Amino acid sequence: MTDIQKMRRDLHRIPELDRTLPKTLAYIKAVLTPLRCTLSEPTTGSIIAYFSFDQRNTLAYRSDMDALPITERNSVSYRSCHSGCMHACGHDGHMAILLSFAKYVNTLSSCSHNVLLIFQPAEETSGGAKAIVDAGVLMQHHVKAIFGFHLWPSLSAGTIASKPNALMAQSSEINIEIHGKAAHIAKAENAKDALKAAMMLYQLCDQMRFQIPSPYLLSFGHMKSGSARNVISDYTLLQGTLRSFEEGVHQDIKKRIRKIANRVAQQTACHISIDISDGYPPLSNDPDLFARCQSLLPHLQVLKEPSLLSEDFSFYGKAVPSLFLYIGTGNDIPLHGDTFDFDDSLLKHGVQAYIALLQLHADRQ
Repeated sequence: MTDIQKMRRDLHRIPELDRTLPKTLAYIKAVLTPLRCTLSEPTTGSIIAYFSFDQRNTLAYRSDMDALPITERNSVSYRSCHSGCMHACGHDGHMAILLSFAKYVNTLSSCSHNVLLIFQPAEETSGGAKAIVDAGVLMQHHVKAIFGFHLWPSLSAGTIASKPNALMAQSSEINIEIHGKAAHIAKAENAKDALKAAMMLYQLCDQMRFQIPSPYLLSFGHMKSGSARNVISDYTLLQGTLRSFEEGVHQDIKKRIRKIANRVAQQTACHISIDISDGYPPLSNDPDLFARCQSLLPHLQVLKEPSLLSEDFSFYGKAVPSLFLYIGTGNDIPLHGDTFDFDDSLLKHGVQAYIALLQLHADRQ
């Protein structure tokens, strides 16, 4: 077993959630402390390693650390030791890549830029990347570009892939509550039908796809309404998600949903309240950075379409030029599944890509 495989399996055994990552942080510190880097903890649950080569500018590399509240069903020797918690999204692999890369950087006597390694919490929850950016970490270290990886089941094992511009979607959660007035169906004229209002709202939202040319997804997956078959519903809860690749389009759709809700409320005399989360911004790879890095990664597969999944790495891209890459796992086990696993020998391809990206000229604007 290679060093990177051991680190991945060690980390897979100790999954932790959100920003409460004591064992994970202790493990990462134990690996990094002997290296000639400066360690700091700029936000709760994070740790960064700074390798100074006495240069003006810095390249940054990021790994997420948090796991998911999932009970693992794999029977492997390195299965989760924490009941109800599992690295089901590959963050154990991302950490192992970055730790292995740290050991490589430690062997360098010189480099054309400084190197900043960011180990970040809360990617799966509230967006730990935003807290890192807001803490001024990128500005303080004069970061000129940042890179990140995600394991990707739909690609063949070890394949490195990405695309310029839109790569992953902005995602917002939608909660719509409709309050009406209940009445027996025999006295329907005395009711304010919350279920009917929900159906009208749903249909009008669905018709928006004929009005908006940009690609997006608006879908409702959960509805709760009524108490009996012969009683007009006085309450309906409608829950869904909105995903798009442009912030302007996203905001436009949110406004349209609210206008539709106002229209339905007027027609049905129901009260409608809407909560739409901001979510993570769309993840977009800087096209100039992508072109420059493409020459350093000759085997890079250029994807044709972006993904409707979301990632908080997008917050970094709003602050500095960013490039997010996928590493194929070569299997059909989905992310966030309770049997998610992969051949960890493929992680070396991520380290090799990070090493190649060290050749980037960080001082280029």
